[in-house]
Amino acid sequence: MQTATYLDEAAQRKLLNRLSRVEGQIRAMKQMVRAGRCADDILVQGAAARGALGQFIARLLECHLADCISTCMQGDSAEISQRVSKAIATALKLSS
Repeated sequence: MQTATYLDEAAQRKLLNRLSRVEGQIRAMKQMVRAGRCADDILVQGAAARGALGQFIARLLECHLADCISTCMQGDSAEISQRVSKAIATALKLSS
């Protein structure tokens, strides 16, 4: 497994905090289901969890692309553009 060189300590801490928020929201949803709470309440919590996960993915992609464009992407602008587009498409596919 490759070590993430694009994540400095501050960025890593921020990403982990976002994941902790998502984890807490998922735990809350599980408790709500067990308690038989109203579907509307669970859906609101689910939308919040999805939004938080989307923000995590966006920030991770931002860190990755900022580092990769400056260090590992070589080639002409069309090749670089294609790699960036692929990374964004992957992130969007994962978040939908």
